[in-house]
Amino acid sequence: MSVTAKLDESWYLGSLRVPNRVLLAPLAGIGNWFVRLQAKRYGAGMATSEMVSSHAIHHRNEKTCNEMLRIDPREREPDPPTPGAPPAPGGPVSIQLFGEDPAVMREAAAVVVVRGADVIDINMGCPVPKVRKTGAGAALLDDPELALAVARAAVEGARDAAGGRDRVPVTVKLRSGVRPGEDSGFELAHRLVAEAGVAAIGFHPRSAAVHHKGQPDYELATRLVQSLPAPVILTGGMDDADSVREAFAATGAAAVMLARGALGNPWLFTELLTPAACEPARGPTRAQVLTELQWTLARAVEHLGEQRATRYLRKFYPWYVPRLQLDAGAARDLQESLQSAPTLTQVHELLDAACKPAALAV
Repeated sequence: MSVTAKLDESWYLGSLRVPNRVLLAPLAGIGNWFVRLQAKRYGAGMATSEMVSSHAIHHRNEKTCNEMLRIDPREREPDPPTPGAPPAPGGPVSIQLFGEDPAVMREAAAVVVVRGADVIDINMGCPVPKVRKTGAGAALLDDPELALAVARAAVEGARDAAGGRDRVPVTVKLRSGVRPGEDSGFELAHRLVAEAGVAAIGFHPRSAAVHHKGQPDYELATRLVQSLPAPVILTGGMDDADSVREAFAATGAAAVMLARGALGNPWLFTELLTPAACEPARGPTRAQVLTELQWTLARAVEHLGEQRATRYLRKFYPWYVPRLQLDAGAARDLQESLQSAPTLTQVHELLDAACKPAALAV
């Protein structure tokens, strides 16, 4: 890519135009349709699903096929746009698959294309032991021939489902290696592009062994950008606007994927896509955070029904409560109460009670 590229510029992933270079990364157990929609409401150029088992698709698992593969029309045409955010770009939507069986992966890729995915991403970087022990995720870094076969199968499955056209690009998300100091991911990235027809590489320059700890090796990422004849999408270690901009500029990556830094913080997309001279002086107000959390609660009910949503949403509260600007004691009490609230009616009452006095001062 050009060294003058800006985060708000469009770029091409294969033949697919992506409206900007700030993307939502795949978030395991989190990245469902409404989390992706939220990112797009605040400007994300593309959003990727949580990782989906190719074997679960093969076996027609009900939860996988009905919930995890759901692509909502609003993801492509957000309505209404979020006030104060850049124009919402809509699609594309990427679905991330994982698995170690080429035949199963080929079938899963075809299913995902039929279900409407614009991009397929293959997870070859997940460090979680229960994924690696199946031979999937980061385990494929130690078996490059199998990794190539899996990626090639996904490319073929996507092409077959699209009637023989390369309409749906396949990307692969990699770690730098399995163990600290290894660069097997760097080597594999080149083979995936040259031998399997992968359109781009999502690169997390940390080893699988360290998970999310330690400083990412952005120098290795820079080398990959300079040597790979395909776009490199950078992820890992970018938790605020300054760190994202620094890593993007230093590596020359085609795009960045926000992961944990975007949890409960969709405003980060807006900040990165807003010209510096127009950036707001401070982060979201209490009222804005509360409104966004209430939007999230409503979408979770739409997705899961109220009973399941009540339990599911407990993982979300730790991302939002710290942004409500409550004093430490009030924040702690609210967090504990939200985690034990038996109904969403009570959740709304707790939020209103905790934020109403503070909101009057905003």
